[in-house]
Amino acid sequence: MRAIDLSHDPKRKSWVSSANAPDGDFPIQNLPFCAFRRARSAEEFRGGVAIGDSVLDLGALHELGVLDGPAAHSLGACAQPFLNALMGLGPEASSALRAGLSAALRIESTLAPRLRPLLIPQEAAEYRVAAQVGDYTDFYASIHHATAVGKLLRPDNPLFPNYKWLPVAYHGRASSIRVSGYDFARPAGQVLPPGAALPELAATRRLDYELEVGVFVGRGNELGRSVPLREAESHLFGLCLLNDWSARDIQAWEYQPLGPFLAKNFATTVSPWVVTLEALAPFR
Repeated sequence: MRAIDLSHDPKRKSWVSSANAPDGDFPIQNLPFCAFRRARSAEEFRGGVAIGDSVLDLGALHELGVLDGPAAHSLGACAQPFLNALMGLGPEASSALRAGLSAALRIESTLAPRLRPLLIPQEAAEYRVAAQVGDYTDFYASIHHATAVGKLLRPDNPLFPNYKWLPVAYHGRASSIRVSGYDFARPAGQVLPPGAALPELAATRRLDYELEVGVFVGRGNELGRSVPLREAESHLFGLCLLNDWSARDIQAWEYQPLGPFLAKNFATTVSPWVVTLEALAPFR
């Protein structure tokens, strides 16, 4: 588990006044990461962190050279178009960067005059998926989730017995993962209308989505070598909100016996913000 430190202090305030709003999503205790650039610009994407209603430009902060030690090393990984390098450094590196950013953004920081020009309004930014996703796996989140989805496809037998023994999942299409707000085409495929003997080719009439939690895995492992359970959390970087889109009428016809295909591979949308496990430590 991640340790509690001064960056979690609920009394800590920021010189970014919007971060101190009592009902705000991005106080100084959160500091989620993203990949962004100014909207309608030709700039390179780079790492950013949310603070109040702004994004702190981590690429520009790296050039400024005000952090040192492990935090500075981790910050260098944020100057790239995606955050894979940062995520792969492990929890010690992300914890050091979080601590350094929190100290730089706290209300007592003498760095405020130098960092203020690096703030970009969130409404003036364009976002992408924070990391290049090489592969992803979609799990049922709970027995309630598995039962609810099962009722859509198998009302008389919604929960298969294997769910109580292993985490049921399937591999999705990584290339269809997009950032929230992406406009995708309505999927089409074979559907079997009620009472029909033959399927027909049609656009889905049962477009569905499920609000889920996405997990970014940072550190990998050698092919064929398992990660010990006690080490599993050290491979995780952070969490995001995720919408899992489905064409239920296509899925009902095609999913047996090998599982989802065209019904589930057209879009998965994720929040641009990745909340680190360090930020969530007080809520464990």
